Amino acid sequence: MNRWLLTAFAVLFSAALCSADQGGRLKANDVNVWIPGTSISAPGDAGYMMHTNHMIYFGPNNAVEQLGPQYSMVFGPSLFAANPSGYSPTQIKSAYGLPSTGGSGTICIVDAYNYPTALNDFNVFSGQYGLPKETSTNVTASTNQHFQVVYGSGSKPAGNGGWNEEEALDIEWAHAMAPNAKIVLVEASSASDAGLLQAESVAASQSGCREVSNSWGGGEFSGEHSDDSYFSHAGVVFFASAGDTGGAQEWPAESPNVVGCGGTTLNLNSSGGRSSETAWADSGGGPSSYESIPSYQSVISSIVGTHRGCPDIASDSNPSTGVAVYDSTNYEGYVGWLVFGGTSVASPTLAGVANLADRNEGSSLNELNLVYGGYKGAKYFDITSGSAGRFKAVVGWDYITGVGSLIGDGGL
Repeated sequence: MNRWLLTAFAVLFSAALCSADQGGRLKANDVNVWIPGTSISAPGDAGYMMHTNHMIYFGPNNAVEQLGPQYSMVFGPSLFAANPSGYSPTQIKSAYGLPSTGGSGTICIVDAYNYPTALNDFNVFSGQYGLPKETSTNVTASTNQHFQVVYGSGSKPAGNGGWNEEEALDIEWAHAMAPNAKIVLVEASSASDAGLLQAESVAASQSGCREVSNSWGGGEFSGEHSDDSYFSHAGVVFFASAGDTGGAQEWPAESPNVVGCGGTTLNLNSSGGRSSETAWADSGGGPSSYESIPSYQSVISSIVGTHRGCPDIASDSNPSTGVAVYDSTNYEGYVGWLVFGGTSVASPTLAGVANLADRNEGSSLNELNLVYGGYKGAKYFDITSGSAGRFKAVVGWDYITGVGSLIGDGGL
């Protein structure tokens, strides 16, 4: 059976198999990309429930991968999860001109539900790429040096495979960027706004916390102003993914108290440097429907007018130029070494870079003043091609990539 027949089979049977796979589906315009069930929003979620912002790339390397592991009931088990693929930490750091090591204090990750293999997977990823491992066998011990789990509600939440994928991506890539920082995963009781915001407060209060990464979001809603205060805490900078629907706005990335992280397509040259970087077609962003322009965006008021514009900055997010992630918890047929994309990659990566820079700006406002103070400067790679939804990447700031991507660690 040739590639095109296999692809047609995938499209025809995707809907029938989705129910067994907890709602995941092939990406409509790219059959090499799987969108997990937890990354698909439902009508009426805005203001009540949040979704993850990650996707999985399984590539055109062989016939089974053309269909994805959700079809393993027909073609046998997945053939591609035993070894890492996708960009490595060294490749991402080389492309963006970042130091190979560094970091201090604590980076907190807020996600929903319990990830039972978090410690194991953190150490497998770390061992693969020469990063510090957590030697403690008690994942919740506050004395852990490199990795710890905290329960946002005070008790262990239920499990959820899609959010486990998100957690794997987030803890591993924050650690990859700032190896010497401690990573604390704060697990919310559920994906509800209430559960995640409770976990947000717990994260910001962790000893030594300098950055909090949030690779989740939902549609904007009229009452979001009242929740923006959850992202304002002395000594802490908050990051959030802008979403994976081109040209659509998500909260909390649209909050003026958050560094909104957009997505790019990053290509490398033979030396490991950046050969090109363009706007990712599925990156979220746009003018907020409810948030007024913050003072730090006065330099782009001619573009955004009276509304908060998002994102602020961007990083690699396209699944086809995705990053390696290890997750031993099977979800929708995916397990082991996987290639992840989505703006869920950008948020922990950029939070890790901010920690790696070791300036500790002390608040999201200070961090965003730094970003916009350097607008059009040598710290940022201006992304001028590509589009997402109704927006286009242009010279200067735009609604897909913000000020652009990083050149070195001076921009965060």
